[in-house]
Amino acid sequence: MVRARAVRFAEAAPYCRMRIRAAAPAELPLLQDIERAAGEPFRTLGMAAIADDDPLPLDVLEAYRSAGRAWVAVDATDRPVAYLLTDTVDGAAHIEQVSVHPDAARRGVGRALIEHLAAAAREQGLAALTLTTFTEVPWNAPYYTRLGFRPLSDADPALTEGLRAISRAEAAHGLSVWPRVCMRRELVRDRP
Repeated sequence: MVRARAVRFAEAAPYCRMRIRAAAPAELPLLQDIERAAGEPFRTLGMAAIADDDPLPLDVLEAYRSAGRAWVAVDATDRPVAYLLTDTVDGAAHIEQVSVHPDAARRGVGRALIEHLAAAAREQGLAALTLTTFTEVPWNAPYYTRLGFRPLSDADPALTEGLRAISRAEAAHGLSVWPRVCMRRELVRDRP
């Protein structure tokens, strides 16, 4: 497991000393609450099914947590306000889920979680970060593009079999009702 790093946010007044750390077992129900709250803004885009979708079950969250693949961003009281789950897919750190409570949104919290993952992935020798997301949701594909991710076309060799399998599973879950895309961000290795 990668050691936790403290992250500072100059632009985040109430979250100026945001810390990222491993999720604790007792916090897993809170992660479900964060996911529910993060889903609510999808209603304004006509995506009520996303807002109404159940959060990940506690046993799934526990599997991520116990494997060291669940991180939380916490506020000054050490209460999680966001979380990130990751898998390794075809030599890349795949962002399975990143959710930020709306009360903590637009303060760099999601970006900090992703940068934390990028540092951990580099330490593990992984080549890239990947994710799947909605193309037309402003806080999805356009946001990730600003963070250095690029969309992968069907013909792109970076669209691996693992990412294709994830896309098929998401389609089977009903997510393909809205346009989705796989995205990738290459990781530059730190120089010694």
